[in-house]
Amino acid sequence: MLIGLPKEVKDNEYRVGLTPGAVKALTKRGHQVLVQQGAGLGSAISDAEYVAAGAEIVVSADEAWAAQMVVKVKEPVAAEYQYLRADLLLFTYLHLASDKPLTDALLASGTTAIAYETVQTASGQLPLLTPMSEVAGRMATQVGATYLQKSHGGRGVLMGGVPGVAPANVLVLGAGIVGTNAARVAVGMGAHVTVLDINHERLKYLDDIYRGQLQTRMSDQHTLDELVYQADLVIGAVLIPGGRAPWLVTRNMLPNMLKGAVIVDVAVDQGGCIETTRPTTHSHPTYEIDGVVHYCVANMPGAVPRTSTFALNNQTTPYVLQLAEEGLEAVRKTSALQYGLNIYKGAITYPAVAEAFNLNYTPALKAIER
Repeated sequence: MLIGLPKEVKDNEYRVGLTPGAVKALTKRGHQVLVQQGAGLGSAISDAEYVAAGAEIVVSADEAWAAQMVVKVKEPVAAEYQYLRADLLLFTYLHLASDKPLTDALLASGTTAIAYETVQTASGQLPLLTPMSEVAGRMATQVGATYLQKSHGGRGVLMGGVPGVAPANVLVLGAGIVGTNAARVAVGMGAHVTVLDINHERLKYLDDIYRGQLQTRMSDQHTLDELVYQADLVIGAVLIPGGRAPWLVTRNMLPNMLKGAVIVDVAVDQGGCIETTRPTTHSHPTYEIDGVVHYCVANMPGAVPRTSTFALNNQTTPYVLQLAEEGLEAVRKTSALQYGLNIYKGAITYPAVAEAFNLNYTPALKAIER
C-alpha cells in the first residue's frame, strides 16, 4: 500500500503521525511511505531518519495526501478538505461530534475515515486515545499551576502551598485516564485534590491507590456547586467516547467561582464539559470570563510533541500495519477498527456522531457490505 505522512498544519501542532520505527515496519513489509519534507522536525525527527527507515521524502502536502492511506495526528483543517476523496483511507484523530464542517466534508468526499479516539477493544478500552489522555492529564495540572500565577491572570496561589499556608484546591471532573493522570501530578505537587465521578468503582480505585492523599466524591449537582465554588483549579476530564461531553459547569456558575480561579478543559476536543469552553490554540491559549481564566487548547499534547509522538505510535503502529496489509478487510474482521470507522462512502458509521447532528447512522459492517 502507498501510505502518506503529511506535515501537521494545525496551530503549534508539532506531533507527527509515524515515527521512523513505524515507517521501517511498513517498508520491511513492502509498503511505500511518502513523508512530506520536514514532517517530523517538530518532534525532533529528521528527514534523514525517515529515509534511513525506507521512506521517500516528498516536497508538498499534495504528494503526501495523494497516497492510498494517510496517517495523521490531528483532524484535517479547512485548508486540507481539498485532499479528501473517495479512494482515500484516513487514519487520525477526528473528534467529529464537535466538528460539523469536517463531518460534512468527509461525508461529501466519500472518504473512509477511521478515528483514533473511537477504536475500542472488546474490553471497552480505547487504546489509541489512552496515550494522549495520559499526556493531556499530566499537562493539565502543569498548565493549571502556571496560570494560577498572578502574572498569568490567576489567583496567585502556589499549588503545594508552604508550611503554614494552605495548598491550592484542585477539583478534577472525571476519574478516567485524563482525570487519574491529572490527579497524580496534582497530588505530587502537594495540592489538595478532589476527584468527582459517577462511577463508584473508579473512585474506589483511586481511593485505594492514594490512601487519603486525595478525596473522592460522587458527582451530583449539589456536590458540584459546593466544590466548584471552592476550587482554585478545575480540570475538566469528562469523556463520552466519540460523543459530545456534557456540561458539568454551567455559565451561571462562573460568577460564584473564586476570582482568578483557572479552568483547564481537556474535554474541549469533544465540545468541553464547561459551558463557557471554546477551543483555543497554543498561540492564544486562554481567555477570561467573570474573572475565571479558561485554558481550552484543543491539542494540548502538541506542546510536548516528541513524547506524544512516540507514545501515540506505540499504540497506533499495529493498526497502521494491519490496515496497510489488509485494507478494508481489516475493518471487516477486527471489531476494534469497526468502532473506529466513523465515516464510510458518505455514511456515518459511529452512532454518537450521528446523534450529535441528528443524522442517519449506518452500522459499520452494514455500510461496508452494501
